Order: sequence, then structure tokens, then C-alpha cells
Amino acid sequence: MAQAPDPPEPVFPRLRGLLIGRPKNLFDPRIHQHLALIAFFAWVGLGSDGLSSSCYGPEEVFRQLGAHHHLALYLVGAMVGTVFLISASYSHIIQQFPSGGGGYLVATRLLGATPGVISGSALVVDYILTIAISVAAGCDAIFSLMPAASHGLELLAEYVVVAWLILLNLRGVKESVYVLTPIFLAFIVSHVALIGFGVLRHAADLGTLIPATVKETRGAVSQLGLLGVGVIVLRAFSLGGGTYTGIEAVSNGVAILREPRVENGKKTMLYMATSLAFTAGGILLCYLLNGVQFEAGKTLNASLWELLTRGWRIGPLDVGPAIVTITLVSEGALLFVAAQTGFVDGPRTLAAMAADEWVPKRLKNLSERLVTQNGVLAMGLAAAAVLYYTKGAVTLLVVMYSINVFLTFTLSQIGMARHWLQVRKQVAHWPRRLVVNAVGAIVTGVILMMTVALKFREGGWVTLLATGLLVALCFAIRRHYRNVEHHLAALDDSLLNLPLPEPKVAPQLVDAGPTAIVLVESYNGLGVHTLLSIQRLFPRHFKNFVFVTVGLVDSAQFKGVDALAALEQRVRSDLAQYVQFARRLGLYADSRFAVGTDLVQELETICVDLMKVYRRPAVFAGQLVFERENLFTRTLHHGTAFSIQRRLQFNGIQVIVLPIRVWQRGPAAA
Repeated sequence: MAQAPDPPEPVFPRLRGLLIGRPKNLFDPRIHQHLALIAFFAWVGLGSDGLSSSCYGPEEVFRQLGAHHHLALYLVGAMVGTVFLISASYSHIIQQFPSGGGGYLVATRLLGATPGVISGSALVVDYILTIAISVAAGCDAIFSLMPAASHGLELLAEYVVVAWLILLNLRGVKESVYVLTPIFLAFIVSHVALIGFGVLRHAADLGTLIPATVKETRGAVSQLGLLGVGVIVLRAFSLGGGTYTGIEAVSNGVAILREPRVENGKKTMLYMATSLAFTAGGILLCYLLNGVQFEAGKTLNASLWELLTRGWRIGPLDVGPAIVTITLVSEGALLFVAAQTGFVDGPRTLAAMAADEWVPKRLKNLSERLVTQNGVLAMGLAAAAVLYYTKGAVTLLVVMYSINVFLTFTLSQIGMARHWLQVRKQVAHWPRRLVVNAVGAIVTGVILMMTVALKFREGGWVTLLATGLLVALCFAIRRHYRNVEHHLAALDDSLLNLPLPEPKVAPQLVDAGPTAIVLVESYNGLGVHTLLSIQRLFPRHFKNFVFVTVGLVDSAQFKGVDALAALEQRVRSDLAQYVQFARRLGLYADSRFAVGTDLVQELETICVDLMKVYRRPAVFAGQLVFERENLFTRTLHHGTAFSIQRRLQFNGIQVIVLPIRVWQRGPAAA
């Protein structure tokens, strides 16, 4: 008799597999090596954020100088020096924190929990704005080539780009970086060539540039005074602070680098600093040397490239417009690549904060593609909301963006400076490192204060308000988690140390007897409460007990095969304690477990398999029930019991959810 063909896979899973990709093997010993990035691809995925800031940072500097364009020469030097100063400081952070975490981890470890959550919240808002400003500036560059009548579609185009980037990152970091690498290389080649041409065409004038600048500066000082000129330079330098955004990305994303991580991290940082210093400083110098003027409806870079390529011909063919088009498209596309940093580091920061219970714990969960899917979605949706609020206005986004970058910079630098003072007796070269971090803290702190003071009313207040609200929300979330843990600790104290005798004879399996499949987490009072509730509600009815759990692999556990082995060992130990507890009650007990990223799916698979082994089974799951339901209790607690109940009902399996009460005040649980 021919075997019936397997039923076709449902449409949604097939579509999901096509768009996002098939699940990755968590236990493949090569999986971490496969997912990790070498320095070059890390430069593409993480360095593009810093490099893309050359598309708008130098323009903002030049705009703030007004008629005093000659001052740009001083700012070229200041810009290049600041890039390498901040990069050197973050290289120290990479060496000190090789597992990644960046500003959040540095501030938490070196300054304390409160500075840590402020830095983490600033980073999260910053990465949301990274996505928003990169997409908005990229569309600005591309729409500079299009008729004015089409500009009404720009905001819609920005939403489409955000959705595309979400989809790419749900597939995985490495896959998204591979797709975006040609764009990155096109930007590098086109900009190095044009900047080199823009400077070398004025090679004869370079010798007189410094004397001419000094002469014009003296004239400006005589008119405005030294203080007036200093204010202009400091204002331009501070409001052009967007140039330095993204430098911290490598230290935040060290965990995705291939071993040796520290060496690859420093190499990536050098690539990024060199490319950013050359591109941003070179563009600003080209503005000055070529006398570029602002034009309505165009970015200053677009005006510069048109000026440089004017008259370029190959025979009768005018190639200048084509080169400008390629360059601007590469700028716009690179800005889309730069948004990748927000999708890489933003979810990682959220995952680190989730591990410390500042944000919902589900933000550290991994998808079947081994990415923090909830974080990717959260960052993308938040960026879309920011684009809607700002209507994609880059000038407003730059201000909103820069404030939090420099808040994190400053806290990180202060933390590292404090660290070198604390370990000065153990580290030989601590004075040099202290100077780098102290000077970095002063520079970034000045930029932060100037930006807040000058742009508070123009959008800076929005960033400060959003960051402050996020910090307040983090404290409220952590207080809720701590309150629940306090209640459950009391449950542990009362139930985990019951004086039960050891069984003289091991209880035997009752083949025909009903079996209780008990879903548990770690060995705690919650699971014991569920077991005792079954006995109380169904006295002497269930003859066999099977304890089932899942070792959930999240971003905290996904560190390598050794970490998974340790997780599996911990799960086995917890189940052994449940089995021993049940046997001391005179009950036959066994256990089953799985290790994976999808808690409900793994539980469903185990329970369906157990239906084939045991007769008359029923599944029991404990669920926290709060005396007062509110937004926190609904959002911060998964409701796994109800999810598995819905799944198993359609497999013909009876699931009974047993409530564990959490009181607002009074008894811990009952």
C-alpha cells in the first residue's frame, strides 16, 4: 500500500522561510564562526554609521560658519583630531570590555547602575535616531537628483527603506552586511576619487592657504574680537558634532566580531577612524578650496560634486552628470547601510539591558535565525515613528541625534578615566590612557553642552524628554521585576525546604494510570507550588508525573558551544531536583527537556511526543496572576501557559492552567 504524501507546508511558514530564511542550527559547532564578522565586514556593518556622517556633518559645520569660510581650515584639523581622539578612547574600551556592550556596560560597571541606565537609554534613543537620520538623509541625497514634483513621495520612500532594512536584519546580521557591501565599496571608491581630485586641483594654492587663512582670521578678530571668532568656531564645531556619531558602534558590537575579538575590534576601529577622518575632513577642505555655495533643494555635497565634475568629457560624451549621479546614489545608499548600525547595536543594547531587567526580558530572546528579533522590530517601528514626527527633516534629526551620542561618549570617557585612576598601581601605561580619556571627556562634554544650549528649542528638548521618559520607564520596569522576585523569593523560602523523608523504595511507573505533565522553569517555588496544587486539586488521581522544561537560549546564553553545554547541565540539574522532590512525596517521576530559542514551540513538541508514551495524560502549567492587572503585568510577563494551552488544544491535548497569586500587599503567593 502506497504511503500517503506528507501534507503541504502552510503558506505562512513557507512565506516566512522565503523572506527571512530557514532556522539555523543552534548546536552546529561552527555556527558562531559562521555568524561572526572579520574586521573588513565589521567595518562595513558598523563603520558605515560613522562614515555616513560625512554626508551631513561637514555641511552643518560649513553652514554655521556663515561668511567666515576661512575658519573651516581650523575645523578640518579639529575634526580629524577629534575623530582619532574618540577612536583611541574607544579602542581602550574594546580592550577592557572584549564581550561588547559599549556605553551601557562601561557606565554600569565603572560608574554604577544609574549612570548605566542613563547611558543605555541614551544609546537606545540614539540608535533609533541613527536609523531615522540615515534613512532620511539617504532619501534626501537620492531625491536631490529627482524633479521637485516627486519630493512629496520622499516620506513614503523612507518608510519603505525602513521596512526593507527590518526584513534584512531579521534574516541575520552577516546576511545583511553581505548584501550591503557593494554599496559601501561604491561610496569609498567614488568619494576617495572625488575628494582627491578636489584637493589636488588646488595643489598650487595649498602653500598659500595657511598664510591666507591667518590673515583673514586676523581681520575677523579685529572686527568681532577674539571672543566672537572663538564663539563662531566653537558653535560650528559643536553643531557639526554629528560627524563623530557612530564611532562608538564598534565597541558596542564587539560580540559579533570573529576571534580574536579585541584585535579585530581595534583593526575595525582604525579602518573606521581613518576613512571618516579622510572623508569628513576632505569634504570640508574641498568646500573651502572650491568655494562651494549653498543651493536650494540640494545638499552641499551635491553642489560640490557638480562643481568638480563640470566639463568632464570622454570624447563628445559629458560624463560629469553620470558621475555625480553615481556618487549621490552611493551616498544615499551608504546612509541606508549606516542605518544598519542601529539595527545591529540597538537590539544588542536592549538585550544587555533586558538581562539586567531594565527593559522587558523578551527583548533578549533570539529568533530561529539567532537574531534578537523583538529588538529589531522595536528599533524599526520606533524609527518609523520618529520619521513621521519629524517628516524626515535632516536638520532637526541631526540635532536630536547628536545630543545622546555625546551624552554616552562623555559618560563612557568619565568611566574609563576613573578606571585608570583605580588601577594605576597595576597598569604600567595608565597616565597616557588617563589623558586620552580625560581629554576625550572634556571635548565630548563641551560639544554636548553647546549642542543642548544652542539647539534646545529647535528639537534638542525632544531628545532629552524622550531619553528622560525612557530612563523613568526603565526604573519602573525594574521596580516591578524586583517586586515580583521578592514575592517569589518568599514562595521559594516556604516550599523548597519542606521536611520530606527520602523514599525507601523508588516509586514505579503505573502503566494504566493517569499522567501529569508538569511544565516548569528552573527549580523554584513556582514549580513546586504547581506540583502541590495538582495533588491538592486531584488527590491521589495522577499516578505518574513528568516534569518538562526548556533551556531557553537568549542573547545572554548564545556565547558558544560551551555556554550551551553549561545551560543544558543546569537544566538537567533543575529537573533532577523536581524528580527527587516528587519521589519523596511517593510519586513516580520522570523528566524531559529541550534546548532552543522558541519556548512555546519546544514545549509543544515535547508534550506531543509524550502523548505517544504515556496513557491518559494532562498538561499542567503554572501562571502568575496579579491582584491588580495593569500594563506592566500584561506586557512584562509572557503568559506562556496560555500560549501553550492554545497550541495544545488543537493537538487534542488537555492543558490546565493553575494560577499562582501575586499579591499587591500582604501574602507573597498562595
